Amino acid sequence: MTITALGLSATRSGRTILHPTDVDIKPGERVGLVGASGSGKSTLGHELIDTLRAKGQNVAHVPQSPDEALDPLRSMAFHWKEAVQALGLFPNAARQQALFSALRIEGGNLKKRPWEWSRGMQQRFVIAMALIETPDFLVMDEPTSALDPVVAADTMDLLDRTLAGRSTALLLITHDLGLAARRVNRLLIMDAGRVVEDAPTDQFLAAPQTQAAQALCAHRNWLELPC
Repeated sequence: MTITALGLSATRSGRTILHPTDVDIKPGERVGLVGASGSGKSTLGHELIDTLRAKGQNVAHVPQSPDEALDPLRSMAFHWKEAVQALGLFPNAARQQALFSALRIEGGNLKKRPWEWSRGMQQRFVIAMALIETPDFLVMDEPTSALDPVVAADTMDLLDRTLAGRSTALLLITHDLGLAARRVNRLLIMDAGRVVEDAPTDQFLAAPQTQAAQALCAHRNWLELPC
């Protein structure tokens, strides 16, 4: 299903933080939304999620930190059960095992609470919850910012393999151009509440057109990082 939303905008305290923006993402497309802190990328992501859910589309969201999705006082088993029930599904042990194996968390003890798991395993668990029911659209907002580069790279590799062959579209929101460049085939660049560039990844990296995009490309030490 093509992901389409027109005229997304947001105002806070009388100030426009997201100017009217159209979004169009094809089934299975991998898109990166990149910009500096305060550029409006997370706001666009949240406005897009709210709009699509209001239209009844199946949208999953992975937040920046597992702390935003997991209650430290509840067991991992409780979180999984709650997610399944929220989707109106019946428990499916085979589906759960397949996701846990794909994301390498099958050895995690579900009786434990989040803080008893590593940060990397917590984030993979949150990703698994997002994929319980194959969504039309998966939005990941800075999903590896709390992880060290090696764990972040491994997590994204596992996600790539899990999504392979599916029609799920992906929007990866990040300030890290290096991360996005390795993971998506199209880049949207945000600056001051506007999408200022929209281009295939290779084309963008070869010839960024705007000042904001050129600034993101100016320091390419990110090419040496594993993620």
